[in-house]
Amino acid sequence: MNLTYEKCGDYLVPNLIPDLESKGELGKFGLMRKSYLEKHRGGIYSGLLLSGELKKHLLMIQEQAEGRFDLLVEQMARQEEVTEQLKEQNQILWVKRMNNIQARAEEIVREEIIYCL
Repeated sequence: MNLTYEKCGDYLVPNLIPDLESKGELGKFGLMRKSYLEKHRGGIYSGLLLSGELKKHLLMIQEQAEGRFDLLVEQMARQEEVTEQLKEQNQILWVKRMNNIQARAEEIVREEIIYCL
């Protein structure tokens, strides 16, 4: 990462430009991880930002979180028998159960991947 500096009074302040080389867009889980690092792990956030590895780290965490979320939703739905047949018979019940499953899966992903180091 090439750093440029701007003179501000007697100090040279680095112009911190996010890493634009990493391909991919940050989604929900990547942005949650970024927010967590900014608010609660400032040193790690600054280190990743200065080294140019922040976006790469966020995309990696996002990929892991999305994979884990999808797996948990699939397993919970199978275990609780939330099937396409239920969807055909009682759509409201199916939506309620799927929303509940997704909320629980997201909570697990937040605790296991997003908010840990």
